[in-house]
Amino acid sequence: MRNLSSPTRDQPMLPELGAPGKLLKLKEMFNSKFGSVPKFYVRAPGRVNIIGEHIDYCGYSVLPMAVEQDMLIAVEPVKTHVLQLANTNPLYPDFSTSANNIQIDKTKPLWHNYFLCGFKGIQEHFGLSDLTGMNCLVDGNIPPSSGLSSSSALVCCAGLVTLTVLGMNLSKVELAEICTKSEHYIGTEGGGMDQSISFLAEEGTAKLIEFSPLRATDVKLPSGAVFVIANSCVEMNKAATSHFNIRVMECRLAAKLLAKHKCLPWEEVLRLEEVQAKLEVSLEEMLLITEGTLHSEPYSPEEICRCLGISLQELKTQILSPNTQDDPLHQLSHCSARLKMNVLTFKLYQRAKHVYSEAARVLQFKKICEETPDNTVQLLGELMNQSHMSCRDMYECSCPELDQLVDICRKFGAQGSRLTGAGWGGCTVSIVPADKLSSFLANVHEAYYQRSNRSLVPEKQSLFATKPGGGALVFLEA
Repeated sequence: MRNLSSPTRDQPMLPELGAPGKLLKLKEMFNSKFGSVPKFYVRAPGRVNIIGEHIDYCGYSVLPMAVEQDMLIAVEPVKTHVLQLANTNPLYPDFSTSANNIQIDKTKPLWHNYFLCGFKGIQEHFGLSDLTGMNCLVDGNIPPSSGLSSSSALVCCAGLVTLTVLGMNLSKVELAEICTKSEHYIGTEGGGMDQSISFLAEEGTAKLIEFSPLRATDVKLPSGAVFVIANSCVEMNKAATSHFNIRVMECRLAAKLLAKHKCLPWEEVLRLEEVQAKLEVSLEEMLLITEGTLHSEPYSPEEICRCLGISLQELKTQILSPNTQDDPLHQLSHCSARLKMNVLTFKLYQRAKHVYSEAARVLQFKKICEETPDNTVQLLGELMNQSHMSCRDMYECSCPELDQLVDICRKFGAQGSRLTGAGWGGCTVSIVPADKLSSFLANVHEAYYQRSNRSLVPEKQSLFATKPGGGALVFLEA
C-alpha cells in the first residue's frame, strides 16, 4: 500500500496513518462485501475545538485541532452508475442509489446522507451530470454525536472520494469550502470550522481558522500541558433537532437589530462579525453596543418586526427562509411540541454577548500561546472556563451531564475544561498539566464513568488524551 498525494493543487496531505492493520481489515471486509478489492482509500480526521464555540457561522475565528480518530473509506469505481454504500458498523444499514440522481432527505439525518452531501457538493461544483458509480465501505472510530465532528469528517471524506474518482484538482481551501456548503444539504447551517480543520490540519499544531477568505494559521500549544477529551455519553445529532439552527437564526436576527440601531444597511447583514466590521470597532466595544441596544428578555417575532419595520410575512420570507433552505417559522412551530418550549421567542442579547465575548477569548488564547508567559497553562485554562460558562449561561448549549463532567475535570487537576462541539451532549475538552495526566485520567474515569451507568461505554471512546493530528489524505492500494 502506498500513500498518494490527494488530488489538490497545494502540498500533499500525507500524514502517516497510524494503524496499517486497520486498513488490512477494511480491505478484507470490502472484499467480503463487494467481491473485489478497493482501488484506493480516503481518510478524514475528526476534530476537537479547543476554544471558539458557535462563532464560525457568525464570521469569527475558531481554534480547533484535528484528532487521531478519523473516518476511513475504501473505494472502488464501477461502471454501473450506481453508488453503493456500506458501513463496517452493523448499526448503519447498506444504501444504494443512482450516482446521477442524488436525493438528500433533510428530515432523516441517516448516516449515508452525510456521504451524499460530499458527493453532491463535488458533483455540483463541476456541473457534472453523468458520473460513474462506486462501491464504498465506510469505517470510523470517531464517537458519533459526540461533538468531535464525525458527520463533517464523513462529508469531507466523501468529497475527497468523489474528487479522486473524477480525477479532478482542487485546493484544500476549495475542498473545505465546498464541503461546508454541501453539508447544508442535510439542514445544518454550520460555519465551516469542521471541514476546514479536516483538510487544513497539520500534525503537531492547532490552527486558528479564519473566514472570508478562509485561511489557517499555526498555533503552537504549550508543551507542559495535555488536552484531554471526555465523552459525556449524551448523544446529540444537531441535524436531528432544531437547537443548532435556532441559534443560527438568533445570531442573524441579533446582527440585523444591531445594524438597524446603528443606521447600517441591515437588510444586507447576515452575521454578527459584519456589524463589527462595518462599525470598525473592537470586540469589547461591540459588547458595550450589545448591552446598550438589545434587552435581555426574549424577543417575539412581532417585536423583531417592529424593531426592523417589517411585517411578519417579510420576516418569514425575506430574512429567515432564504438562508435556511426551508421554512424556519414552520420548522420552529413544528418542533415546539417536541421540545416542550416556546421556540418562537429569540434570545438575541444572550447570543450576541456570547459570540462577541467568545471571539475575544479566541484571540486572547492565541496571543497567550505566542507570548508563553510563565503561567500560560493557567491563563489558557481560565479562558476555557469562561468559554464554558458562556456556552452554558448565554448560549444555553450545555446539558447537566456536560456541566457535571466539566466540574469533575476541574476538581481532579484540569486548569480549564469546557464543552466542545455543538453541545447539548457530546464531549468536553480539558487542559491538564502533563505531570498530572495519569492521576487525572484515573480519577475522572472513576468519578464520571464507574460511579454511574456509563461504565459500559468503551473506555477509548470515553476519556483520552490527544495531540494535534494531520489532515485528510488519499492513498492507493499497492
